[in-house]
Amino acid sequence: MTEPLTPQPRLIPITRDTHDVDIELAYATGHNLTGKPIYRHAHCLLLEPAEAALRTAIAIARESGLKLRIFDAYRPPQAQQVLWDFLPDPTYIADLKRGSNHSRGAAVDLTLIDMTGAPLDMGTGFDAMTIESEHFHPGLPQPVQRNRLMLLGVMHAAGFTHIRSEWWHYELPGALALPLIDNADSGPLRLM
Repeated sequence: MTEPLTPQPRLIPITRDTHDVDIELAYATGHNLTGKPIYRHAHCLLLEPAEAALRTAIAIARESGLKLRIFDAYRPPQAQQVLWDFLPDPTYIADLKRGSNHSRGAAVDLTLIDMTGAPLDMGTGFDAMTIESEHFHPGLPQPVQRNRLMLLGVMHAAGFTHIRSEWWHYELPGALALPLIDNADSGPLRLM
């Protein structure tokens, strides 16, 4: 008797048109910590529950006259390997034994922008793997602290949680219990 196939979790495409967000997938460009593209195509995908929570975050941000800019969402495990090979530091890159919540489709990296498209000052850039990127790093200017708290409030109100080391990273609570999703066959990855 053969085991029934377990269906692959459903990843939902996130686009400017369907979600009213700005998308700048850093790993499809050289504007990331590795300095080179990791993804072949700029596909922005999230697991269904994460996509639903993102829609809530979009609506909350809109009420404040802001929009979300997404830097990364679903990340194939092979791309996670590229990042780990570049920076094997579990403070910033999920250890491959544990797996990344990005590779579960349950995490998103993002910031807030105003309606002209200008990003709010968060004190560091996306992918700045430094202590200053911590959510509550002391000594940052008050406007930066306020902007980080605003993003935190939007994302927490939508049902996401944060990690300490990266102001831009949000994920569904309990995401580690979800399976890793290997969607590399769909072509969003260039192994470097």
